[in-house]
Amino acid sequence: MKLLHPSGEDRDDESLLRAVARGDTEALAALYDRHAGWLLARLNRRCADGETVREVLQDTFVTVWRSAGSHRGAQVGGWLWVIASRRLVDARRTQARARLTALAERAEHGERAATAPSAEERVLAGLEYGDVGAALDRISPELREVLRATVIDGLTTRETARLLGIPEGTVKTRAMRARRELRAALELPVPGTGPLGGTA
Repeated sequence: MKLLHPSGEDRDDESLLRAVARGDTEALAALYDRHAGWLLARLNRRCADGETVREVLQDTFVTVWRSAGSHRGAQVGGWLWVIASRRLVDARRTQARARLTALAERAEHGERAATAPSAEERVLAGLEYGDVGAALDRISPELREVLRATVIDGLTTRETARLLGIPEGTVKTRAMRARRELRAALELPVPGTGPLGGTA
């Protein structure tokens, strides 16, 4: 005999997410139990800092709790990975900004930095403040979302297709067009500032 209110183990992801949107903490716990393991493993492959990974995982499910009602159509696992990967990018950007600020302050006081910022830190800072961030804002939204999903969030073509609700072939085509537009945008000057990436 089937229970009228099945346990989390008997419910699919979509029904659990709808329950979370209604404030059901048991449904959130069931989603966590079902997905936290693979999310943790995948985050660990992208970040060697265990503390950062644990914080990102926690932030991911806090975000799920707050925004479950906004989920539309995408496969729940893919949606969770987008949230987790974006939280990881945010965490790394914050760390990169803090590190670059500390290095700049040391340089102002004539102190020599023990280590230079890593290439990854410079890229992540640039995604928000530098040439790439400004250029991303210039390309068309449908191309920008494909580029963000595949490059910044690290999703595969299939995951991106599921997330955005478009065919895999369209993802590949848009990704190629996005790279072309991004290259062109990087060559354009920012109005009032001279070349892209000039003084603020």
